[in-house]
Amino acid sequence: MAGKIKTAYVCSICGYQSAKWSGRCNNCGEWNCLEETVINNEKTISASVGNIFASATAKPISEISFEAEERTVTGISELDRVLGGGIVEGSIVLLSGDPGIGKSTILLQIADKLKTKKILYVSGEESAVQIKLRAKRLKVDNENLLVMAETDTEAICDYISVEKPDLVMIDSIQTMQISDISSSSGSIVQVRESTNMFLKIGKSNNIPIFLVGHVNKGGDIAGPKVLEHIVDTVLYFEGDRNQSYRILRAIKNRFGSTNEIGVFEMNDSGLSEVENPSAMLLSGRAVNVSGSCIACVLEGSRPILSEVQALVTSTGFGNPRRVSTGFDYNRLNVILAVLEKRIGIYFSNFDVYVNVAGGLRLDEPAADLAVALALVSGHRNKVIDEKLIAFGEVGLSGELRSVSRPLARVNEAARLGFETCILPKSCLRQLKDIKTDIKIIGVSSLKEAVELIK
Repeated sequence: MAGKIKTAYVCSICGYQSAKWSGRCNNCGEWNCLEETVINNEKTISASVGNIFASATAKPISEISFEAEERTVTGISELDRVLGGGIVEGSIVLLSGDPGIGKSTILLQIADKLKTKKILYVSGEESAVQIKLRAKRLKVDNENLLVMAETDTEAICDYISVEKPDLVMIDSIQTMQISDISSSSGSIVQVRESTNMFLKIGKSNNIPIFLVGHVNKGGDIAGPKVLEHIVDTVLYFEGDRNQSYRILRAIKNRFGSTNEIGVFEMNDSGLSEVENPSAMLLSGRAVNVSGSCIACVLEGSRPILSEVQALVTSTGFGNPRRVSTGFDYNRLNVILAVLEKRIGIYFSNFDVYVNVAGGLRLDEPAADLAVALALVSGHRNKVIDEKLIAFGEVGLSGELRSVSRPLARVNEAARLGFETCILPKSCLRQLKDIKTDIKIIGVSSLKEAVELIK
């Protein structure tokens, strides 16, 4: 006689299980994220994942061969930069982003570049004919590209174990399902166990696998958080799908840096690489307009220049508005507080809107000085010289703290035609070997920097 079916309520965000439903997860605090899941007779693959390794014996690190970590260069330099030099054999890569951002497009372009590799493209959302139509539009011509429209994880793994392709692409992991699990496709259990099964087949056969992941309405990767822990690399496409520029960022990478980004432009022929992101981000910039300043941030080894725009207007309500796009909202409030307390420029009766042009997000503290100068320029309606660039971290006492690699930032600014650079005075000792004619102004406090734009 079959046992009684048991159910649990599992959080779709963190995977927390509860015997009873509630409106809020007790673990992560998210609302309306508990989903009913059958748990009694479900087959799990997690316990067998440990068998993918050859044995439980240990050996000296000096005897471990690097042959299993050889990389395959995709031919798309921006993607190779984010991956850390190419695709590592046997790695599991999760590619996520908003709908229509270009996830399926870049996979087909990878397949077009690797013409000598046997590639398996599995789609659980589209038919083979639809994939052929997209490949024709992108001018993908690879006789070694195999297309499969299938959602059965076990059938796909059986095919991989027999055919042993050089690269596998799963589009998407949320559509995959295991027949022995009673949950529907896209559920927490199905996503987790399907990923574990692909992990096992990929590691045991040394085959790299790309998994396309959906995002929820909050912009996070859909499915349990453990999904990001299982895979080796997590790539995320940023940008507005209504705009042409896309930014590929590595959130997690076991085989490379997580600070690198790749910049692409979406056009009729697919995603094209942007080799000079600074020039792209500064294109179309208005001149002789107040509230604009150029910042320089480091994305991995690459210095990138971007325009920070600030609009300061009189508020029509009791509480002034604070809107920030591309810059941390809380950090904006800190800079406003420093400007009021340390310099005496008050924003209490003004609405403040800050925007980073081009869709780039400035997370590095080096952008603080450019944001502060843009705010002062917008408040005083004073135009900052279009050939001026500024970078530096603003402290709560109004001091400017040094930032990393100032020489690379200044050289990038000089290469793009900037004539003046404002930076923390503590960075000057690292600029002894500078060979450009750009004017360097070192300041020790935010007050000194503000006085330069009077």
